[in-house]
Amino acid sequence: MHRQKPEGVPAGELILIHGLEGSSESGYARSMAAAALEAGFVVNRYNMRGCGNSPWHPRGNYHSGQTGDVLLIARERKQSTRLPLFLVGFSLGGNVTLKLAGELRREASELFAGVCAVSTPIDLSACVDQTARRENHLYQQRFVSRLKERVRKRHALAPELFTLEHLPKIRTIRDFDDYYTAPLFGFGTAANYYRTQSSNQFLDAIQIPALIVQAKDDPMIPFAVYDHPAFRRNPNLELIAVEHGGHLGFISRVKPRFWLDGLVMDWVRRIALQPAAPQEISKNRVSART
Repeated sequence: MHRQKPEGVPAGELILIHGLEGSSESGYARSMAAAALEAGFVVNRYNMRGCGNSPWHPRGNYHSGQTGDVLLIARERKQSTRLPLFLVGFSLGGNVTLKLAGELRREASELFAGVCAVSTPIDLSACVDQTARRENHLYQQRFVSRLKERVRKRHALAPELFTLEHLPKIRTIRDFDDYYTAPLFGFGTAANYYRTQSSNQFLDAIQIPALIVQAKDDPMIPFAVYDHPAFRRNPNLELIAVEHGGHLGFISRVKPRFWLDGLVMDWVRRIALQPAAPQEISKNRVSART
């Protein structure tokens, strides 16, 4: 994990969680970190197991619903500081973020002032299928090639767990999860892995302020998955749905060019300054922007 402190007295602290095959060095994480530091917040850029500069270990793999490691780090940070603590997840990291907040239920307020999820595949099965569509071939091949390379590296450390015999069969992310992710973590099949680890089933249980930012034109996440009743009945959820932004894009033709960072940090600052009034902040919890 990469930790940075701002100048002066910090206003709060963030833990950033990257996406599939990303790391603490991913562009979106570095950009958000810069905005947070400028706003006076401590930033912790977290690496999932085996990602970035985290040490390689035979069993050091990660999956889309693996919340235990982040929870451990959050508890350690909360013991070290009294600052308001926020969790911000991108893509797969957003699924981890929302799932953890829902799993903790009321206990989440003891750790976090709020959570934020950006370009989040809240329905893993639907999003994997969307990524497998012909128009998303380049996205799929990029992820699959990186996942295969991960297996090859792991094979040198633990050949009994990461066998190479299945690699020629893998054409899609679902194939990879069927042959590697699901068996490795005891889910059995990719279908069961997606069913149990998707964050959509945890949305109703979230009891702290949660900001969700999603583009309607995200090529890998069908916006239909956000037609979820939790966004209408859970006052803690604030969904910002924008017409354009792709997957983790959110680039404007005018300044500020990377407007996502400012939007998230404005929300974080409001929560940090008014921790006792989440309902007021979430009053208009479902909105659409262009």
